[in-house]
Amino acid sequence: MDYKNKPDHYWKMNLPSDVYRICRLKGTERAFSGKYDKFFEKGTYTCVCCGGDYPLFSSKAKFDSKTGWPSFWEPIDLSHVKLLKDTSSIYQILSTRIEVLCARCESHLGHVFDDGPPPTGKRYCMNSLALDFVPEGQKHVTD
Repeated sequence: MDYKNKPDHYWKMNLPSDVYRICRLKGTERAFSGKYDKFFEKGTYTCVCCGGDYPLFSSKAKFDSKTGWPSFWEPIDLSHVKLLKDTSSIYQILSTRIEVLCARCESHLGHVFDDGPPPTGKRYCMNSLALDFVPEGQKHVTD
């Protein structure tokens, strides 16, 4: 399925309003409000918009950043995320933020920062509402 060419009304009709705000309007959920912030089960995090068959992050790379959002030091595959300079907020005055998008459907997932732990020093700070979780040993769903 070609997710990148889906019109905005497709997403608006098919996503819950809070997910639409985060993923399609580049919103941010309140810190410490997301279901995956303090969640540390073994498995794979996928894009909530384009499905459970597109792995983004492994629980093996998840860490407690104490920021209030689920954080990872690396994606499963760099080609599964798209990184863009974020110039949309006041933060651009203070420092450059890098937006993280799903490479398949271009949904906003969160941001990546250079203050993470070894081995990468990165903190992929994601919105729980942008992610689904597939427990270890469970088959990923497909369209």
